[in-house]
Amino acid sequence: MAATPSLELLERALDQAGTIITRIRPDQASLPTPCTEFDVRTLVNHLVFDMQMFAYSIGGGKHAEPGDDLIGSDWNDAYAAARVSLEDAWREKGVEGTVKGRLGEFPATWAVGQHLADLSVHAWDLATATHQSTKLDQEVARVSLDWARGALKHGVTQRLLRRQARWPERHRRTDQHYR
Repeated sequence: MAATPSLELLERALDQAGTIITRIRPDQASLPTPCTEFDVRTLVNHLVFDMQMFAYSIGGGKHAEPGDDLIGSDWNDAYAAARVSLEDAWREKGVEGTVKGRLGEFPATWAVGQHLADLSVHAWDLATATHQSTKLDQEVARVSLDWARGALKHGVTQRLLRRQARWPERHRRTDQHYR
């Protein structure tokens, strides 16, 4: 049975991405990432934007516009501040009910899964681009993939698989037909 995305797993994904971001050197900002629409700096900015948007859809408040520079010269502080806002919003709301986003209204558990998958994939993207270890949290990766299989269109799921962290052997065997 597939595990359900949870706030505990989301917290682990936030920790994982935050750790990778703290290890990025300034000279790596313009490196390309496997997510071809972003270099390292713009991908970190994208993660901060996403956290702001999720916090906004959960609890309201302010948010930036796509393309705004949200990280300035202190990526770690920008990431940490966005994370605190997101976690506060989830703590206040919980995972019951729905959240409203740009694409409509969704179950809160769906939103947790979407953000978990987004963080998981982009943490791997950043680790890969900056030559850090891609041996990431296997449970976060597995639950992200399971969520994506059930919630996203097939092409999106294929991209997630291609960029996902190393899977335990039992998952690699069953995932071959998706690659």
